[in-house]
Amino acid sequence: MSGEQIRQEAHALIDTMPSYQMAAVLGLLQTMLDPVSQALANAPLDDEPESEAEREAVAASKAWLAQHPGQTISHADVMAEFGLSPQGDEG
Repeated sequence: MSGEQIRQEAHALIDTMPSYQMAAVLGLLQTMLDPVSQALANAPLDDEPESEAEREAVAASKAWLAQHPGQTISHADVMAEFGLSPQGDEG
């Protein structure tokens, strides 16, 4: 199938979709064409072993959390402080 035939078939399928499906396809296409998304999708898996310093830092943070219940700031609150929603949309 030629590139033009594929394009025509894709257009024909999109024309039959309800709007909520078209919105999902639009989001998919935007993600597929975004260079940052492409770079992330093609990035190698981070398989570097955790260092001793990293393990110690994680253990220290878990210990602090255990000793300070209720003293954390949620991700949503931090995002709101910057005028963003947790989904990344500006609010």
